[in-house]
Amino acid sequence: MGIKGITGIAGITGVVGADDIDEAVALTARALRGVADRDWSGAAAGLEWSCYDTAVHIAGDFTGYAAQLTGRATDTYVPFEITPDPGTTPAGLIHVIEATGGLLSAAVRTTPDEVRAWHPYGMAGADGFAAMGVVEALLHTYDILGALDVPDWRPPPHLCARVLDRLFAHAPRTDDPWRTLLWATGRAELDLLPRLAAWRWYAQPLRAERLLLCEVSPHLAADLHGGGSGGFAWAGDGPERGTRFAGGMVVKAREDGTYRPGWGTYAIVRAGDGRAVGGIGFHAAPDAEGQAEIGYDLVEAARGQGYATEALRALADWAFTHPEVTVLRATVDRGNTPSHGVVTRAGFTEAAATDDGIRYELRRG
Repeated sequence: MGIKGITGIAGITGVVGADDIDEAVALTARALRGVADRDWSGAAAGLEWSCYDTAVHIAGDFTGYAAQLTGRATDTYVPFEITPDPGTTPAGLIHVIEATGGLLSAAVRTTPDEVRAWHPYGMAGADGFAAMGVVEALLHTYDILGALDVPDWRPPPHLCARVLDRLFAHAPRTDDPWRTLLWATGRAELDLLPRLAAWRWYAQPLRAERLLLCEVSPHLAADLHGGGSGGFAWAGDGPERGTRFAGGMVVKAREDGTYRPGWGTYAIVRAGDGRAVGGIGFHAAPDAEGQAEIGYDLVEAARGQGYATEALRALADWAFTHPEVTVLRATVDRGNTPSHGVVTRAGFTEAAATDDGIRYELRRG
């Protein structure tokens, strides 16, 4: 299997909705009923949870995602959880999964298009939470079945392709979307790409004309700084040293208590093939005067194609949506002619010479 386009599937990707949830729930229920007579007390494949607790987790996610939408939650999860009655059998849990899946489906069908609710992986509308529900159902069904001697279960490609398109746009495009989804969630290798040690999905990446900017959260930053991929498929020999160093800055900020989501490092991902081509981000959150410093780098194979300028413009636009930001700065080594061109094309102007190089600024308005 090579890294290609999603052959025969691209035409059916699009907005994930209630029908997709219904299909995923039906697939899950049918598959789990086939093993309902087995012992669910052992660990699910690749997880610390038992098969029983993994099934409860599926139902809890369905209910939680529905509550985020109906409760219009904007800053945290709605504070509740579901617990099965004592003595509930696997067959009973499957019924719970069907019932709670119906709640999520109903919430998705009735949520207005403009509603956005909180998730730690990005604010999302009904389509985002629908995709999350499908991902939870498919992957955890696979985990349970893998532990109960049904290792080759495969959901239909179109469902996998749709949730990849919505939540894993940073993943490489292949002709096997199920295998890609397993790779993107740390469950399998993909062609020449090793299994991921850390991963996440992106409900709300920053989008530019040819690029996605995907924030590297602290646990991904630790993986990146420690020599891992940070959850991305890198072009060329990436990531570069500067991106790994930036990952370390995020880790330190988290340890120091100064980390603020959004104001760290982002991977620069080509939307066309899902390959990460560099890193860009802030050295820290804006200071008391509203000033923030930006840095970036690209893998050598991706230079000279305008990616850094495009990414810098997109990140600057995002920064200025925050009223407290007054000025963005970037310091460029004197001899780095291409980088001087990047900041200039992005609208920055030379402000001062420093010991480290030339400081450029972009001011609000």
